Amino acid sequence: MSDQDDNQANEFVTLGERLRLAREAKGMSLDDVASRTRIPIRHLQNIEREDWDALPAATYAVGFTRNYANAIGLDGAALARELRDRIGTPTHRAAAPVYYEAADPARVPPRWLALIAVVLAVVLIGGYLMWRSSLDSGPEAITVAEAPPEAPAPAAPAAPAPASPQALAGQPVSLVATGEVWLRITEGPGGAVIYSGSLAAGNRYQIPPTAQRPTLRTGRPQNLHANVGAQDLGPLEASEHTVDNVSLRAEDLAARPRVGGPAPATPPAQ
Repeated sequence: MSDQDDNQANEFVTLGERLRLAREAKGMSLDDVASRTRIPIRHLQNIEREDWDALPAATYAVGFTRNYANAIGLDGAALARELRDRIGTPTHRAAAPVYYEAADPARVPPRWLALIAVVLAVVLIGGYLMWRSSLDSGPEAITVAEAPPEAPAPAAPAAPAPASPQALAGQPVSLVATGEVWLRITEGPGGAVIYSGSLAAGNRYQIPPTAQRPTLRTGRPQNLHANVGAQDLGPLEASEHTVDNVSLRAEDLAARPRVGGPAPATPPAQ
């Protein structure tokens, strides 16, 4: 088809219809064009309907039409000249500013709400200034209550002094296991075996009162507490190692240095 035929065909298709047909041929919606050109959709609809009086001004109509045509692949400058000749705008190209939607009156807060916000701001500022002035008035304006003196903490009761070895002589002796431990008790070094076996944690072994020179051998002395009468003398040793020929007589145990605290509660003697 020749250019003359195109011009004759365009006489029967309005400028707005040409824009719409070109947009639809591109598969674009008015939303797509609006997002590209930042032109409100209602103005794009007015351009397609050729409702030029609904646009802000003739200069805007030419600028919007140019941007619309360029966005859908048409010659925006040619369509702008055509529209300018039709609606009689100045021949020089005026820069069309970016058009923004007018604020929606329904979204603008009412005037009374703004007044309330101003009043609240004034009240808050006044309260803050009064508070600051009270802080700046000097230390004499603030009464500081003196804290009452703290009562002295009650003294902890003094631990009873350990009895002397002579005072414990002849008292019954027992061994309390605080962990799994194997032990052997003989009548003196190399003598007859009085007891040989293992004690579980919490078990107690009472030294027979008939034993004359009970002697202990064990590899875990830290797991054995020696009790003489009602007094717990603590563990025999502080760490795990083999001990032999440890006298279990009451006075000899009392003479050993203390290496730990009292044993936990134990079941009755077995």
